Amino acid sequence: MSESTQPYRVLARKYRPQNFAELIGQDAMVTTLANAIKRGRLAHAFLLTGVRGVGKTSTARLIAKALNCIGPDGQGGPTIDPCGVCEPCRAIAEGRHIDVVEMDAASHTGIDDIREIIEAVRYSSVSARYKIYIIDEVHMLSKAAFNGLLKTLEEPPAHVKFLFATTEVNKVPITVLSRCQRFDLRRIPADKLAAHFASVVAAEQVEAEPEALALIARAAEGSARDGLSILDQAIAHGSGIVEAQQVRDMLGLSDRGAIRRLFGDLLAGDAKAVLDGVRGQHDLGVEPASLFHGLLETCHGVTRAKVATVDDPALSVEEREAFAEWAAKLGFAPLHRLWQLLLKGHGEVQSAAMPIEAAEMALLRIVHASQLPDPGELARKLAAGEFAMAGAPPAPAAPSESQAPLLALPADTRAVHDLLATRHPLLSQQFHDYAGVIRLNGADLAIAPHPRLPATFVADLSAALRDLTGQRWTISLTEGEAELTLLAVEKANEESARAAVLAMPIIRAALEAFPEAELIDYSVAEIRSLAS
Repeated sequence: MSESTQPYRVLARKYRPQNFAELIGQDAMVTTLANAIKRGRLAHAFLLTGVRGVGKTSTARLIAKALNCIGPDGQGGPTIDPCGVCEPCRAIAEGRHIDVVEMDAASHTGIDDIREIIEAVRYSSVSARYKIYIIDEVHMLSKAAFNGLLKTLEEPPAHVKFLFATTEVNKVPITVLSRCQRFDLRRIPADKLAAHFASVVAAEQVEAEPEALALIARAAEGSARDGLSILDQAIAHGSGIVEAQQVRDMLGLSDRGAIRRLFGDLLAGDAKAVLDGVRGQHDLGVEPASLFHGLLETCHGVTRAKVATVDDPALSVEEREAFAEWAAKLGFAPLHRLWQLLLKGHGEVQSAAMPIEAAEMALLRIVHASQLPDPGELARKLAAGEFAMAGAPPAPAAPSESQAPLLALPADTRAVHDLLATRHPLLSQQFHDYAGVIRLNGADLAIAPHPRLPATFVADLSAALRDLTGQRWTISLTEGEAELTLLAVEKANEESARAAVLAMPIIRAALEAFPEAELIDYSVAEIRSLAS
């Protein structure tokens, strides 16, 4: 049959790796297998887990080849570099080897299917060195099937190897996991995927823009199969060349340049430019949720650039330069606030009956927030007397360090909590639930250690109280006799009130008359009024 009359094979099948050298992004696993084969320390069962499309089934077939390869001369042994030309290698690659059995657990879930395997493993292989069972999506097996497999899996005959693949390893019983050598296949980095796609389009004699391949690599989310399927579609969609704009149109992605411009407009607080940008992208067919996704990626990229200053090879030169510039100008606090606002907006857009209107309102909220002063800076300016009420005389200059605090210092534990709750809800909740106060003397606060308090609690609490009161606080974690936490006090009060209600004659009588009744919602005052 001529090549022109052969049925078309999709790229994901055509470029399935045929040896470990072609398996991208799994170097650690290949090294472990190579050492195991070289030293003759082969496990009797392997479990391959990872997200879709990272090569679990392909790896299982490669392991089958590696264990059964006999070399071109027919005299070879197990090797990490199977020859690909001997009869076992070719038969396994073509899926026709009688001793390599593949089973899809999604369609063979019962004990009867496993019973066939248990019966068959007693017999030696027909022509291969090892009889190999590849069970895909093994987590789909029933509980009875797993239990039936356990004994055979723990002590299989020397000529049998089991290879399991799953995307949901948490659903595999621990009794099975403990009997397997586990390999976690990692998501393939976007730069490696883009390089792989470049070699594929070269082999297919198709031109492709590097930016288009980078877009496909990002959309694949670490899956080679997903990326090759998108590339297949992009080649069919285009006219001899895979272009970045064509890929954006095909996937409904926004122009990354437009996203950067919109991000800059948000930071500048230009409401009109923001609305124009959103409508422009919407007119081009970009979904509002995709727009927010791009803005979130940009915010994350700027934050990473500020922390690590490591270039992401999947980013274009323009993106790296823009991220570096924003990272130099923005602090962590504005970036974190922007991330939270974008994340909230993304959720609103996804659930909104009017997505584009919800997107505009969410972005206008960010524009408004960008024009507000930083809370900490505002507190410092208020403490320094830089702001005055309209019509009021100017505040007298503060005498250096002896200025008065912004707020009166809290007098007790509850007052500290209430003060924090005005602007730091997470800190106030942590203080409420876990902070047992040993000493509170002005701005000197000692707290008993608690395992649920985060490592940064003291520093965060000190900064928050300084911003709120305008005075430097000394806060420490100290061993000693502490007050009950506010949470413990509230629970004790609830128990006391409950005991008082249960002790009332009317309640006791009701519970004696109806033994199965429960006290689930009550008010002491209401019950007393009813009793009277």
